[in-house]
Amino acid sequence: RFLQEADFWLEDYVRFQAFRDSQGRQPWTTWPPGLRECEQTACDQGAVELAEQIFELRFRQFVFHCQWGELRHYANKHGVLLFGDMPIYVHQDSADVWAHQELFDLDEHGDPVTVTGVPPDYFSSEGQLWGNPQYNWKLMHDTGFQWWLQRFASAAHQFDIARIDHFRALEAYWEIPAGATSAKEGRWVHAPGRELLQAVREQYPDLCLVAENLGTISAEVEALREDFALPGMLILQFAFDGNPENPYLSHRHSQSDIVYTGTHDNDTTLGWFESLTDDTRGRVYQYFNNPTEGMPWMLIGQAMASPANTAIVPWQDFLGLNGKHRMNTPGTTEGNWHWRFEWEQVPLDIAGRIHQLLCTYDRLPP
Repeated sequence: RFLQEADFWLEDYVRFQAFRDSQGRQPWTTWPPGLRECEQTACDQGAVELAEQIFELRFRQFVFHCQWGELRHYANKHGVLLFGDMPIYVHQDSADVWAHQELFDLDEHGDPVTVTGVPPDYFSSEGQLWGNPQYNWKLMHDTGFQWWLQRFASAAHQFDIARIDHFRALEAYWEIPAGATSAKEGRWVHAPGRELLQAVREQYPDLCLVAENLGTISAEVEALREDFALPGMLILQFAFDGNPENPYLSHRHSQSDIVYTGTHDNDTTLGWFESLTDDTRGRVYQYFNNPTEGMPWMLIGQAMASPANTAIVPWQDFLGLNGKHRMNTPGTTEGNWHWRFEWEQVPLDIAGRIHQLLCTYDRLPP
């Protein structure tokens, strides 16, 4: 059964990993002809020569599939839903690109013609040059979005809820020439996101999706999200620019959305607050009627009090940690995703404190 469910990606993945090991972990664009183009005959021959390694890689994926299934069953049994992520882009040196080169904007050598990123925004004044290859959206549309539908099928097997990363790229994406040195050299290009989401809805009507609608968000992006009734993300750290119509302010929250103190791309709430000017700090407390609670628990409490149906608080905020414990800084490649908590950092009263907030704001499960 596992082999049937994973058929669309498993063999491509295990062969890619085995071939890459056999080629000294070099990028697939440098592999011998045949393997480089993912030609059937060359790949079948290579798979025979590396059969033992491929079997081991396939078995590892089967073990993980079983373990994840047990984890999800245990979580659901105890009233916990798994909230996963659907990355919008994939890496150039990946099984996805190697096995489906026609679905990406590549030249005859397999190198990207255009790459991904975003223009300057509140995350980065220079924009972000991610460098993933752009999709060949025309071919994806013409083939009924099969590659995307298979990805959503995996999400449906793994998660109860899936967040579509960088949702705005489904309406229009920032296309940057592959040789550019700055994200500022890009341009907006329309994407067939409406048709894709319609196909996903028809194929997987029960899959709960969330839109990551952060960054440079246009009216067209919000219209797309609202037309498909996808919850958006409300980040309290973004609320205090002095604009009373700022959509992140609590009085503008809607029940259908998800409120965060901050995300993995933000500073911790304590680190964020310590970086503010005195005037902005005063504005934060004034907006919430000058509560006596200090940071970060004041903002945690306000997230719980939001009308948004779901509130998400990073673990660093519950632990009251400063900016040294930040998870990720967008636009940078060093020092990210290394943070791990230590049990000594966990206060003895934290469970009771969280439970009290859940009781106060009617967020306990039924």
